[in-house]
Amino acid sequence: KRSNLMVIMAGGLGTRLLPHTEKCPKPMLPVAGKPMLEHIINHAKAEGFRRFIISVQYLEHVVKEYFGHGERLDVSIEYLKESMPLGTAGGLSLLSPRPETPFIVTNGDVLSDIKYGELLDFHLRHCASATMTVQPHEWQHPFGVVQTDGVEIVGVEEKPIWRTHINAGIYALSPNTLDFISENVHIDMPSLFEALKMQGERLVAYPMHEPWLDVGNPEDLQRARASYERDG
Repeated sequence: KRSNLMVIMAGGLGTRLLPHTEKCPKPMLPVAGKPMLEHIINHAKAEGFRRFIISVQYLEHVVKEYFGHGERLDVSIEYLKESMPLGTAGGLSLLSPRPETPFIVTNGDVLSDIKYGELLDFHLRHCASATMTVQPHEWQHPFGVVQTDGVEIVGVEEKPIWRTHINAGIYALSPNTLDFISENVHIDMPSLFEALKMQGERLVAYPMHEPWLDVGNPEDLQRARASYERDG
């Protein structure tokens, strides 16, 4: 078991998933018969996590009525109430008391087989203030790319593949990072990482290769449902 806290950000409006989110907050949308939030909590529970805080705002009663304080899932669940949408990091300013040990933060619409425990161990091993999980991403240019020097052609590459890392929406943070978040001020995680970088804090990237899906639009939701149904 791990005593570390896990915070799930579930206060967003989910406007890109309308009309699915008219009466249901995005993290509560069902996938294989369970809300996405329940899949996240069950997966973290299997990794040894038992303490959860869910940051809520939009249609908060739907989340609270379903999960209560976690008795049904044999975990402990508390809630942060955002007075307004505070972004993917702003809700952390409401943590009281502040965690004394590093903790996990995940977006409530990210479904993944990531090993949360390994992420936390990686964060501690590298003595980081903040760790961001990153996912390899490839994108193939639909056209041939021409390199020029003035009017001279110096190279031609036919439909090159660009390889990058993208933010996977799952983080490990040390308690000192909360000093960089003002109470009830909207801030997203990339902005928090930028503020930490400017102050010389150690930031590291955790490369993950497990299946991962950010459910941001109806097509993503359909893919998630198909994947979970296929895997049973």
